[in-house]
Amino acid sequence: MNTQATLEQLRQLKLDGMARSYQAILALPIDQHPSAHELLGQLTQHEYEYKQQKRTETYLRLSKLRYAASLEEVSCSKERNLTREQLSLIAPCTWIDKAENILISGATGVGKSYLACAIGHQACLMGYKTLYLNMNRFIEQITLVKLEGTYIKLLNRIEKIPVLILDDFGLQPLKNDLRLALLQILEDRYGRKSTVIASQLPVSQWYEYLKDATLADAILDRLTARAHRLELEGKSLRKKQ
Repeated sequence: MNTQATLEQLRQLKLDGMARSYQAILALPIDQHPSAHELLGQLTQHEYEYKQQKRTETYLRLSKLRYAASLEEVSCSKERNLTREQLSLIAPCTWIDKAENILISGATGVGKSYLACAIGHQACLMGYKTLYLNMNRFIEQITLVKLEGTYIKLLNRIEKIPVLILDDFGLQPLKNDLRLALLQILEDRYGRKSTVIASQLPVSQWYEYLKDATLADAILDRLTARAHRLELEGKSLRKKQ
């Protein structure tokens, strides 16, 4: 059997996980080589793990997360009004399967964006495509695609993303066309996909922020009906740093 030819065929078939595992096994003494059944099992397992790793790397790169954060690194304390138990409920990402939202609120500097990115990172690890959008950038993007005539294309792309993160919600006033765009996005996602919102404004003030009563009712109904709320407290973490 030509082992080098086998290695080359595995690479040509893009079975890089198998190829690496097989090469490592070939480097072992003959008496340590696994049996045929063990070899097949090891090669399959390594290929599966390799594919999972590459998928996660791709999802993280495309997510555009603002911070390289993880749930394990999120600081939990009574002062922050955030517990490790709350994060343990989020970590399995069953809320995504149920198309539920997560609403994060708190004063500036308490770690809302970091927590949102940590949730997005976890979603990527669990195999869910994620997209992070700062609201300022989101507003710019909506304005641009309307000028370019690709507005519907953007809506269709966002609709397919299992987890959408909108950060810094409430910092900048929304014109009517942007409120309509936000409503359309949430309508497309309601009951099908999950949205994570991070805002300095308490959820109780979002209605006033949105101004238009009819649109505010519709937007908040789709955001809060199936949502987990995380209300962060405490002093600014930036000042501590």
